[in-house]
Amino acid sequence: MDPQILASLVMLIAMEVVLGIDNLVFIAILSNRLPEAQRQTARRIGLGLAIGLRFAMLAGASWLLTLTEPIFSVLGLSISGKDMILIGGGMFLIGKATVEIHHRVDPEAHHQPTLPAGGTARFWPVVGQILMLDAVFSVDSVIVAVGLVPQTWIIVTAITVSVLVMLMSMDALSRFMERNPTMVMLALAFLVMIGMVLVAEGFEVHVPKGFVYSAMAVACAVAGLNI
Repeated sequence: MDPQILASLVMLIAMEVVLGIDNLVFIAILSNRLPEAQRQTARRIGLGLAIGLRFAMLAGASWLLTLTEPIFSVLGLSISGKDMILIGGGMFLIGKATVEIHHRVDPEAHHQPTLPAGGTARFWPVVGQILMLDAVFSVDSVIVAVGLVPQTWIIVTAITVSVLVMLMSMDALSRFMERNPTMVMLALAFLVMIGMVLVAEGFEVHVPKGFVYSAMAVACAVAGLNI
């Protein structure tokens, strides 16, 4: 019951929940492309694998920290393993969000054949994409957590609580996005922005997270007023 330890726990839980919002939006958009009967299962499996992945990263925290060491230099810029993951993940996120935006604004896309029960995507590829993006977000959050808090049990508790929060809010968020298609477009725009931030971080251009989240909060407030 040490106040300092409790403060660290609360801070880390809040950080993990905030960092998990990006992941949550991505999972909601991807899973809503599946047939209705498969959506909840895909979310559960994706988040279950995600928590396992984060614990595996935490177990190999000493190796994970070596990813911050430079591997090579390009035009005087040192690139580490973490940078390569952020750049690759950010480019994947930009590409995936751009494809989803194109699918929603292109009239021809709506005439593509669909799977039974209204789905337009396949189960395991969707789960794989959920896991891939979670790996990108996990690397950054676990490295930050290990750097902030020395007690492993605090990090484990924070990760567990954040995933439980995601599980409890996942279905409600997905239903909300189904009912409000304009919010899906806004979320996809956020994903493009987050992907650009990840790529910038990979090239050692640090964008203050407060600016990013402030912009997202204002955009959500305006969208809420429109609704």
